[in-house]
Amino acid sequence: MHIDRVVRLGTDALLVEVPDSATATALFETARDRISVEDVLDIVPAARTVLFDGVADRDALAEEIAGWTLFPDDVAPARPQGESVDVPVVYDGPDLAEVADRWQMSVEEAVAAHSATEFTVAFCGFAPGFAYCTGLAERLHVPRRPDPRTRVPAGSVGLAGEFTGIYPSASPGGWQLIGHTGLGLWDVDRDPPATLPPGTRVRFVPR
Repeated sequence: MHIDRVVRLGTDALLVEVPDSATATALFETARDRISVEDVLDIVPAARTVLFDGVADRDALAEEIAGWTLFPDDVAPARPQGESVDVPVVYDGPDLAEVADRWQMSVEEAVAAHSATEFTVAFCGFAPGFAYCTGLAERLHVPRRPDPRTRVPAGSVGLAGEFTGIYPSASPGGWQLIGHTGLGLWDVDRDPPATLPPGTRVRFVPR
């Protein structure tokens, strides 16, 4: 595992900077499996960082993390599977045809390629319940729109870079919209409130 930097934050937090989202996800999943709540209160992944908050002994944790092997021989190891969630999707987004063209596929082939992919929630952000899902092959990565929309409807499924995401509420947004879902993504009365927390395995199921 390559760590770019370890930063001490406040009195009891440690921020680990890594080169990419795949490493951040692997670090988060390994830490979640190996570290107890007595040693670390919370573990929060992001695109290229993992925050360890409420750390009992930061020196010991940094030393432990440095000794982990996440990608032996440059191959991601099989990890215990997190909860799996099927997301029903109507593939009717306004950018679907453009995405298919970028992928050099028909619309039907693009839908098949996206729905055949098993995604992993790498982290949440932007809005409560917005899950950044990774798993698309690099050749299927697409840029954000050059002209972001002032309002994207709740439930819209979009692509940006390596990520697939679902807008949990109406908001401005610049992702390429390929469909929509009626699945609720955030409920403050539920524990956890997010339907797709980090580590969740996700499949998008055509409807």
